[in-house]
Amino acid sequence: MPNIKSAKKRVLVNETKAARNKAARSALKTDLKKFEAAVAEGNRSEAEGAYKVAVKAVDQAVGHGLLHRNNAANKKSKMTLKLNKLA
Repeated sequence: MPNIKSAKKRVLVNETKAARNKAARSALKTDLKKFEAAVAEGNRSEAEGAYKVAVKAVDQAVGHGLLHRNNAANKKSKMTLKLNKLA
C-alpha cells in the first residue's frame, strides 16, 4: 500500500477505471455474442437488429479506448460478411 497521498488516490482511481472498463468489455462481448447467436440460428431479421446494436457497441468501445480502431474495423467487416451470407 502506498504511503503518499497522491499514490493512494491513484490506486483508488485505477480500481474504479478498471471496474468500468471490465463492465464495458463484458457488455461489448455480450452484444457480439448475441449477433453471433442470431447468425448461427439463421434468423435474418433478428441478426440485422443485433448487427446494428453490435456495430454501435464496437464504435463506442473505440471512442472509450477499449478497442483500437483497426481492430474495430476488422470486427465490423467480419460481422458484415456474416450478415450478407444470410441473404
